[in-house]
Amino acid sequence: MADRRNPGPSAPPPRCLVTGATGYLGSRLVPELLAAGHPVRCLVRSPDKLRRHPWAARVGQARGDVMDARSVRAALEGVDVAYYLVHSLGTGPGFEETDRRAARIFGEQARAAGVRRIVYLGGLTPSGVPERELSPHLRSRAEVGRVLLASGVPTAVLRAGVIIGSGSASFEMLRHLTERLPVMVTPRWVRTRTQPIAVRDVLRVLVGCARLPYEVNRAFDIGGPDVVTYRDMMRRYAAVARLPRRLVIPVPVLTPYLSSLWVGLVTPVPGALARPLVESLRHEVVCREDDIARYVPPPPDGLLPLDRALRLALRPPAARGEPSDPLPTDPPWARGSCRTDDRERVVDAAPEELWQAVEGIAGGGRWQSLPPAWALRGWLDAAVGGVGLHLGRPEAAPLRAGDRLGFWRVEAVEPRRQLRLRSELPLPGPAWLEIAVAEDGAGGAVYRQRAVFEPRGLTGRLCGWGGAACGGLVFGGMARNVVARAEAHAAVPG
Repeated sequence: MADRRNPGPSAPPPRCLVTGATGYLGSRLVPELLAAGHPVRCLVRSPDKLRRHPWAARVGQARGDVMDARSVRAALEGVDVAYYLVHSLGTGPGFEETDRRAARIFGEQARAAGVRRIVYLGGLTPSGVPERELSPHLRSRAEVGRVLLASGVPTAVLRAGVIIGSGSASFEMLRHLTERLPVMVTPRWVRTRTQPIAVRDVLRVLVGCARLPYEVNRAFDIGGPDVVTYRDMMRRYAAVARLPRRLVIPVPVLTPYLSSLWVGLVTPVPGALARPLVESLRHEVVCREDDIARYVPPPPDGLLPLDRALRLALRPPAARGEPSDPLPTDPPWARGSCRTDDRERVVDAAPEELWQAVEGIAGGGRWQSLPPAWALRGWLDAAVGGVGLHLGRPEAAPLRAGDRLGFWRVEAVEPRRQLRLRSELPLPGPAWLEIAVAEDGAGGAVYRQRAVFEPRGLTGRLCGWGGAACGGLVFGGMARNVVARAEAHAAVPG
């Protein structure tokens, strides 16, 4: 029998409860726990939100609220490890009291249910700063950690600073500030040092904490390998995103309150969320220890450096598979100001015939609308050293990843189902065209087309606004042409 005081690798995977499963970290933690073999149950207020995730059918569901002791107790029944990933940040001035009460309820009910481990993700706090001088956000995170540590249930409190990943509030604030302002007059907190960490490394530690020895009851600092100022992060983001170098001019006159108003004006991050984040940047937050590595060793290739974490966070929306990738359930202000144009048409042709029309898109641009405009754009692109309108493949050959279609490059192809193209035009931001073919249930087909543009910098946003104005004409005509070609082929006898 496995030692119950030491749930090592040979022990059965502990049964886990995840609170905040529909939030940023919770929605990424659940599939990681499932992949590690853990049975998972989710405590949610709205099961409808949970159903939007592809893993929803693989987890148990408990409807309730962390402020309701009875529903918390029922959700914790039979659980070994409970992940506490909820907070009231951005809900109003009383969030500290709300968080305090919720943590007490959770700790009490976890002890009553016989839970063997609580794992909580809090905030990295500055060294040598009295707690009364901390921002309400950090002060509340620290207090919740203390409440859980005193609950009588062995608790691991993980303290992290800026988390780098698409959808993370801290990362999205960094993204929007850097992309929208080529010249920034900024508060002095941009000179504050911090230790960002990639969301992939946060999740790895969270999963690893499920097997901590049960006697461990303490806080751990977690951070990435880079210690940088916020100004350094903005400049490195600009470099990774291929933006012109940003000019950052710190000034001493912007208080945290005025800074939060400024951030709310410049970015779409809600002001109620931006203010506590900005206030938390007043003090240096750098790891004082790395003791967690004794229990959850880093991967063989080490923790992700900041530049690599930024590149992963900026991956295209179709490139799923990394925890840093965006999810459909992320808040609407995540992913920058991504522009999309979606088209769907029912086609009077078999799916195979529609796919043949899609595969024939290299045949002299017959799939595109406004051929003279596309040709002019290709000639202009070639004149400045671009790819022009070179086709790069014979029309009769099946599409393959890497093929060039005009100024598009085939990024991925699933025969008879889906095609994803990446633009090679020198645009101020990446662009994709996704085409999907499906059955309509009545012998016909459904054509779906999605154009995506992720503007980078001020030029990209201006380009995005201009593109939205003519997107209906260009991409609407493109969809009509592909459908018309498929229906014309279907109408030919034999």
